[in-house]
Amino acid sequence: MRVELENSTIDSLSQSAKSDGELILIVDDTPANLDLLTRTLEPRGYRILAAPTSQIALSVAARAKPDLVLLDVMLPDGDGYETCRSLQADPALRETPVLFISARCETGSMVEAFRAGGIDYITKPIDPDEVLIRVETHLRASRLARQLRQKNVELTIAVEQLRAEMSLRQKAETALKAADDQLSTISAQDAQRWGIDTFIGNSKTINKIVHDVRRMQNFNTVNVLITGESGTGKELVARAIHFGSARSKGPFVPVNCVAIPSELAESMFFGHTRGAFTGAAMDRKGYFELAHGGTLFLDEIGDMPAALQAKLLRVLEDGRVTPLGSSKERQVDVRIVAATNADFQSQIELRLFRQDLYFRLAQFPVHLPPLRQRTEDIPLIARHFLRLFATEMSIATPEIDAAAIKLLLQHPFPGNVRELKNVIERALIESGGQPVQSHHIYLGNAMPIRSAAATPAPEDSSVATDLPLNLEAAENLLIKRALAETAGNIAEAARRLGINRTRIYRKLGEQGSFSLTSPQNP
Repeated sequence: MRVELENSTIDSLSQSAKSDGELILIVDDTPANLDLLTRTLEPRGYRILAAPTSQIALSVAARAKPDLVLLDVMLPDGDGYETCRSLQADPALRETPVLFISARCETGSMVEAFRAGGIDYITKPIDPDEVLIRVETHLRASRLARQLRQKNVELTIAVEQLRAEMSLRQKAETALKAADDQLSTISAQDAQRWGIDTFIGNSKTINKIVHDVRRMQNFNTVNVLITGESGTGKELVARAIHFGSARSKGPFVPVNCVAIPSELAESMFFGHTRGAFTGAAMDRKGYFELAHGGTLFLDEIGDMPAALQAKLLRVLEDGRVTPLGSSKERQVDVRIVAATNADFQSQIELRLFRQDLYFRLAQFPVHLPPLRQRTEDIPLIARHFLRLFATEMSIATPEIDAAAIKLLLQHPFPGNVRELKNVIERALIESGGQPVQSHHIYLGNAMPIRSAAATPAPEDSSVATDLPLNLEAAENLLIKRALAETAGNIAEAARRLGINRTRIYRKLGEQGSFSLTSPQNP
């Protein structure tokens, strides 16, 4: 049934548009033409709206969003060309096909109609069969065009999702390759540097830890959970357990659980087969298989995603892993040493960590106290690091005076042993290889600590912002600036400068007494 629209009936369009069938808007002020077109199209299931003027037609089209428009050229309030241009200017109607119907059959009128945006031109008198064929043809083409646009949108979304997935998988490949690169035996120099052979300290606490580590070296199938604040040496203990056990010939695979994206965790821990997912160009072993015959060190285990905790528990129970894309299980022989600075009791109560997994990991717990709770070990640790860094710098190990030791004992060391290590490394640089005194000690905010009787530093530690034109002087200045900004941490200074730290050691030695002075511009 045709709906003829006047201004008073435009508001009823939303109800009419809910019917089934494609909607055709006829814009013509001649009732006979409207009747003929309606009788031709309605039996085919089309819904018909009729508008006698350009103004009403534009209002109707904006609300009803017709699937096709039959538009007369001559209208009471204007011509159909301008009406077509207005329809085309509406983004929601830009793809709606407009067919002109007119008694004007001259070429100029047809050209103007196509220029205005029409896709067809039907001349009067109206031939019902011709109108029906052309309407059906253009509606079919319009449907196909909409479907094509929708498919293009879906394809674009799928491509973006594919790119995101490939990016994630590439990150996984990079992470797994990095894990491969970590599988190397520790050298004698590394053992000395990190104290793997001998823990430094005489306190009851450190003696108990040494005793526990030795016990775990003999029981190489028992999982160990190491707890303690950041910087207390959890990885040091893990390495000591591994390299002092029968598993020392096997790999030691350290994994930072915080750094693993949850969507890649399963692939990284259990591996995958070629073609298991987009971007999986080859078979890849996961951390468990990489650590076969050795130790898997799970650092920051308390931050492991909940979904992965259940899968980890299953591996700990049966010693088998199933790579992504494979239906075959693989047996693995791996000892788990986990570490965390989290409060497991609170996490279990909050259901952030599985209690059954905790018991599997904590077959033997080791707790590392903060340095402030074993201050009696600070002098021994400080002298140990002095000896270590002096050896690397190829100089004699200097003494550290009582005033400097007193300052160290008074400091709370929130960064624990790691912080003390950096403080001693910088103090050796500041002392120039001479006995370390209190004014060589930088604590907290990296400002030098001076006692009342301390001798002022021989030079201002500020660094000029302008680089000298002399290349060697500029290098000296940049190295000193980097050391100042990193509180004397040579490893971090080398990283920021993009050079090897041995180059810094060499430069310090070349300057005499291991002191880099601020160079003057030539």
